[in-house]
Amino acid sequence: MVDFDLDEEQAQVRRLARDFCDAEVAPHARVLDRAESFPDALLPKLFEIGFLGAAIPERYGGMGLDYLSYGLITEELGRADAAIRSLVSVNVGLVALTILRWGTEEQKHAWLPRLVAEGLGAFGLTEPNAGSDPSALTTGASRDGDDWILNGSKMWITNGARGIVTIVFARVQDAAGSGITAFLVPQDTPGYEAVSLKGKLGLRAGDTAEVVLRDVRVPDAYRLGEIGQGLKIALNALDSGRYSLAAGCTGISQACLDAALRYADERTQFGQKIAGFQLVQALLSEIFLDLEASRALYWKVAWKHMKGERHTVESSVAKTFCSEAAVRNANRAVQVHGGYGYSDEYPVGRYLRDARVTTLYEGTSQIQRLLLGRHLTGENAFT
Repeated sequence: MVDFDLDEEQAQVRRLARDFCDAEVAPHARVLDRAESFPDALLPKLFEIGFLGAAIPERYGGMGLDYLSYGLITEELGRADAAIRSLVSVNVGLVALTILRWGTEEQKHAWLPRLVAEGLGAFGLTEPNAGSDPSALTTGASRDGDDWILNGSKMWITNGARGIVTIVFARVQDAAGSGITAFLVPQDTPGYEAVSLKGKLGLRAGDTAEVVLRDVRVPDAYRLGEIGQGLKIALNALDSGRYSLAAGCTGISQACLDAALRYADERTQFGQKIAGFQLVQALLSEIFLDLEASRALYWKVAWKHMKGERHTVESSVAKTFCSEAAVRNANRAVQVHGGYGYSDEYPVGRYLRDARVTTLYEGTSQIQRLLLGRHLTGENAFT
């Protein structure tokens, strides 16, 4: 694995994350996946080690790490258990960093220390009929004095039933303004109802919920950003979300390579290790090629972010390539394992199931290609 120019602190963060994941995350991944069980015992350890506040400044209780260090942690979590990576990256990338950028000081001090050390955040954008087209969302917010009343539903919300706050995007029609607007909704607010979804193909240890909002009342002080600014906030948040997703998918690819190499060295056929077969070596080489490219792409996003440069296109490129590479690499790892790859005796089947959804959420591969096409041509294929 090429280290490029990691400094000592970044290298130390990666070692810490790798050791923690090997000791505390990976050994339980199979059991949690089989049982579709939320990692209740692991969550306090994630808070204690600081990963749930990795990229949050120390003044709000976070680790204050740079963006690449946060990505390195996310990669290691993805290598160990993609479901755990998902709950961490939503909490940090989609929720905490969004509050950090768009929140008032009161909102930051109210929520960031809690997200870092106490409970998870959720990102309530997707609806049953508004996925790839978030502008079509129908959840509404109406003014009632100094409060807002929210009604509607959200779907596929990570941490939506097991967190402390959800950023809810709702459509506002008000004398003071209109448009999609973001609200910080505590999950214990009366009228907030969430049901964890079971029967998922992958990410089975993570909480994914359907959320229903029935006359949920929040004060105007819980509004995040200005009225009508919600879609801008959501798209900005997705730059961070796609980055951490790309890093996590790189971790899946690394896990695929590790498992395939291990099995190829152990398994013998026709009197020799299958690691010596040309076509097995071709599969291993293809995994390695995609892995190296994936890591370089998400690192490029980190470098641009740390220089204060916009990285919407780079995040889209990294998300698209890394997610699709993770699916390819999981398929290759299953092939190396032969029939054993089709059972959960080995982890590669879980890698394939966990990787598959990454091409769907936070912008499908098809949506990413339309975004990149618009960037290249100046023509909007969405209309």
